[in-house]
Amino acid sequence: MNGPPWLASPFRVFYLLGAGFAVVWMISTALSFTLGSPWPAAHLHAHEMIFGFALAIVVGTALTALPSWAGMAEVGRGPLAVLAAAWLAGRLACAAGDALPPLWVGAIDLALPVLLAAGLVPALIRLAQRRWLVLPVLLVGLGVANLLWHVAQARGDAAGAAQALRLALWPVVVMFSLAGGLLTPVFTANVLRAAGLEPPAPPRPALEVAALVALVALAACDLGGAAAGVTTVAAIAAFVLQTWRVVRWRGWRIARGRTRGLASCGGAGAREGEGNEVRDLLVLAMHLGFAWLLVALALRVAIACGAPLPASSWVHAFTVGALGAMMLGLMTRVALRHTGRPAVAPRGFGWWLALAGVAAALRVGAPWLGPWAHAAAAAAWALVFAAWLARHGVDLATPSLPRAQHTPR
Repeated sequence: MNGPPWLASPFRVFYLLGAGFAVVWMISTALSFTLGSPWPAAHLHAHEMIFGFALAIVVGTALTALPSWAGMAEVGRGPLAVLAAAWLAGRLACAAGDALPPLWVGAIDLALPVLLAAGLVPALIRLAQRRWLVLPVLLVGLGVANLLWHVAQARGDAAGAAQALRLALWPVVVMFSLAGGLLTPVFTANVLRAAGLEPPAPPRPALEVAALVALVALAACDLGGAAAGVTTVAAIAAFVLQTWRVVRWRGWRIARGRTRGLASCGGAGAREGEGNEVRDLLVLAMHLGFAWLLVALALRVAIACGAPLPASSWVHAFTVGALGAMMLGLMTRVALRHTGRPAVAPRGFGWWLALAGVAAALRVGAPWLGPWAHAAAAAAWALVFAAWLARHGVDLATPSLPRAQHTPR
């Protein structure tokens, strides 16, 4: 097929853009705290982490997965180049700040959500399975939040801009819960079965629906300024239901290393003391992402109950902790599997996960630790994704290995 390899699939170009952006943006953030510079401003930093970094990874993953998951046609190189250019133009326009009229900045930055909606909605409507329409609905929600943010920015309305960013955050939380809740137990089951262990409990549709409803209810309370008592009930319900889901996946078994003995292996020919490897760092990263989601929800419960915590503490537990771990696991798996390589965590992946966790802990604790913690958290995140790019950038920018060299897992 003609064209550069990095345009062969959505994950290639958007992972390169998203990871590269994470490095550059976090370095600028670390320098701003170190040197006392006001750039990037806090509201712009939050906007770009959602509509720059997170949106790039979500788009790359979704457009890569939908052809096999939903039977949608693959995105061609031409449309993919247009989408990538729209993302890049949006980042440049936002970084330009006052150098461009606010109307221009908003129009340029909104091009990607508009193009995505125009391409995905007609294609997904034609599918027999209507559940896939949730994705464009959430993406449209992100686009509306982005529009409101730009309108507030043009008016100099700081409160309106903050509200728009809260509106933008919740579709990401819901997508995390839905997509992560679909993939994490499936990959966990594969690893546990291979080790001869009991797989996660089968999904309970009622629990999945209840967990989704609780998250949406909490979002409505958060955005609508509901009474403290109502918000507290919604936050507790969301935390309890998400915890119930996560416990049923039995993810703690992934961190055990090796099973022991005949019974645990489940194999008649096994000798006492033998075992099978069950530690899969790529799957463990997904479980760590959900662990940080539970931390975020627990912090939201504490805030709703009147604890003296910054309102941003739960947000950073989710954005830095949950998204950081989940995206490391998914990006690595997709980059390896879709370029013809075994889906085995590369050397150093455990250190990346640990450093991402340190970044999340520092960012959540920064209000008490001081500006140095802000800078250290940003520098740690930049280092994590710089290491990821150093390892996988060549894989994304070069042709895939022949199928014969691929070892399925």
